[in-house]
Amino acid sequence: MNKPIDARLLQPAEAFADYLKNAAARIDTGAEAKAVADGARVGISRPHESAALHVAGEATYIDDIPELAGTLHCALGLSPMAAGRLVGMSLDRIRAMPGVVAVLSATDIPGSNDCGSIVHDDPILCSGDIRYLGQPVFAVIAETRDAARRAAAKAKDVLEIEAATPVLTPQDAHARGLYVVPPMHLVRSTNEGGAAAAIARAPRRLRGTLDVGGQEQFYLEGQISYAIPKEGGAMHVHCSTQHPSEMQHLVAHALHLHANEVHVECRRMGGGFGGKESQSGLFACVAAVAANQLRRPVKLRLDRDDDFMITGRRHCFWYEYEVGFDDEGRVLGAEVTMVSRAGHSADLSGPVMTRALCHFDNAYWLPDVAMHGYSGKTHTQSNTAFRGFGGPQGAIAIENILDSVARELGRDPLDVRRVNFYGKDSQNVTPYQQVVTDNIIHELVAELEESSDYRARRAEIAAFNATSPVLKRGIALAPLKFGISFNVKHFNQAGALVHVYTDGSILVNHGGTEMGQGLNTKVAQVVAHELGVSFESVRVTATDTTKVANTSATAASTGADLNGKAAQDAARQIRERLAACAAARHGGEPGAVRFANDQVEVNGRTLSFATVVGEAYLDRMQLWSDGFYATPGLSWDKDKMQGRPFFYYAYGAAVSEVIVDTLTGEFKLLRADILHDAGKSLNPAVDIGQVEGAFIQGMGWLTTEELVWHPQSGKLTTHAPSTYKIPTANDCPPVFNVKLFEGENFEDSIHRSKAVGEPPLLLPFSVFFAIRDAVSAVAEHRVDPPLRAPATSEAILNAITAVQAA
Repeated sequence: MNKPIDARLLQPAEAFADYLKNAAARIDTGAEAKAVADGARVGISRPHESAALHVAGEATYIDDIPELAGTLHCALGLSPMAAGRLVGMSLDRIRAMPGVVAVLSATDIPGSNDCGSIVHDDPILCSGDIRYLGQPVFAVIAETRDAARRAAAKAKDVLEIEAATPVLTPQDAHARGLYVVPPMHLVRSTNEGGAAAAIARAPRRLRGTLDVGGQEQFYLEGQISYAIPKEGGAMHVHCSTQHPSEMQHLVAHALHLHANEVHVECRRMGGGFGGKESQSGLFACVAAVAANQLRRPVKLRLDRDDDFMITGRRHCFWYEYEVGFDDEGRVLGAEVTMVSRAGHSADLSGPVMTRALCHFDNAYWLPDVAMHGYSGKTHTQSNTAFRGFGGPQGAIAIENILDSVARELGRDPLDVRRVNFYGKDSQNVTPYQQVVTDNIIHELVAELEESSDYRARRAEIAAFNATSPVLKRGIALAPLKFGISFNVKHFNQAGALVHVYTDGSILVNHGGTEMGQGLNTKVAQVVAHELGVSFESVRVTATDTTKVANTSATAASTGADLNGKAAQDAARQIRERLAACAAARHGGEPGAVRFANDQVEVNGRTLSFATVVGEAYLDRMQLWSDGFYATPGLSWDKDKMQGRPFFYYAYGAAVSEVIVDTLTGEFKLLRADILHDAGKSLNPAVDIGQVEGAFIQGMGWLTTEELVWHPQSGKLTTHAPSTYKIPTANDCPPVFNVKLFEGENFEDSIHRSKAVGEPPLLLPFSVFFAIRDAVSAVAEHRVDPPLRAPATSEAILNAITAVQAA
């Protein structure tokens, strides 16, 4: 008989409702209220600045912008084959269809037919080689979106293609030596002979392979661009993008214009997750080329299926590894080969692999290690950025290795992980030679181990499994260390503009983009804090290439770090000018003037902020300023793969408990306990929301979100919600305890906070390894389960079968 479990754990709707009701208890609202009374505007839990607009349906996205008279609509004709050569097109048949105004091909692009982010190997429209099934070949421009889509759907009838056999898997690409960028090697040797000798000398050795799938970004707002021709041949593009400056450059190259003739604007995105960092470029370019040729506004909004079929996503990885270790599980040497499915072009695959290699160590000291990274070229969509940007793919490999080492030794995986942690004063240098100076993993994990009651629960689970032949429970604690900064040094810069109007209201513009993550909320808090005004006095406007130029992508979790610092710099300059003006009028020293709670205290007098601003205007004081920030102390040698690529590290850990039905392969997450390091949080409510969202999104990547390509045709068969399952509210655990670790950033980040966008995506490693633990219990933990990710029911059943057969 199976031992019954607490019925409350099987009622997610009711339990999760209780969790939401008590969410405020996770934040010390009393301390926050006191801080606000004292003038603080950061470290305060505030709703998202557009929250009311979101729930009222008033937040404007690209498709909500009122269409100008004469607006046309664009759809893309896609290749029905994955590999081959385009030898002919009968586009006149498309031009004759109802409502069609024009049909454009690669020959109609006046400038460069390329939207490659780094390597110029990514055509906007196919001009010869067919690279994947779903590749845009031509663009239909019609009076209505429906007419454009109906015409574009005829692509298979008008394209003449000489078919070839596609290369679809990273293993196949690796075997053929097909790569989009040269292979990468990151090696650290502390003993003679390096990793291979260390493994050979080790008392114990283990080797194996691992498959980890990719993940679709599945942003709620799909890819969309709205191009409006302006006077003098200029172009204004409203684009849902994380990187307006790159869109500006790509459109300028496609139209053969200067950058100052292209204006790109983005008020907000309905999600991005990395999928709109580089890959919004193709759609911005097509819309702009069409608008330029026809001299009419053109909107290109993808259908969800076309979005899946055209754009790339998180790279899937295949690993082959060998590790040497001692009887305590201490790693003495490790060698790993990582092969990613890059797709048909380079896109961001090089930097993704770099970050994967730089995160193989995760939170662990690896004395002798050799890592090899290969970005396999396949006839599939060009994979790109996704929250974590290779970091999760690198870190999960070492976590899988340590989990297997623990099972080999019959030890608790937590004990094996702990014995390998980076040290504080020694054994604290990464394989790429950066010293880990801010290590808090020991105390963070110890706190979570105690607060989650990990040891007692593991014993309870063992007792449950001993009497339950069908249902098996599993538990795992997984830590993380995640580097913050772009690996490319010059991307770590940002600019901002702050305007103070004579009524005391403030307008802010910065180079970051808002995609729902709360960046504008945090920047507004920083400016309000610096000027001593209420949050409501500050308004943040759309990201705009005509206001702040040469911006970096809002990516790598650097949005608040970079743009917050730049906005703070601009606001500080204004505050110092106002202080000097107030002291000149009312006496006292400028340094003694205090700004707080919409008031200014100067030489014993208290004036309103608006009064001081009005006086400064009368005194002809500049009431606007630009701000700039560049992250200090960074270095990176891409050839040696050494340096200090990260300004600091964010840490965290999670404990997950699951139950697995060994007859069906189904699992349920029963409980998750998370302790995450956000430094001195700018907005605890927003940061906790980011941690929760990242956990559930990462859990989807590792459990349910399976990408499947047809092995012959190369068609992505999981290209819609009907075949691709993202997590829903029902997948949230009924017991979900999330807390921010108390502490501040060791480095001088914005108010000593830490980035929180990407790091928590590694927390659901604990779910995957809890499932692995439950599967292992089928054979009383004597057999290491060959579980692949995503751990779908099919994958879990396959692993159970393998364990039972061993």
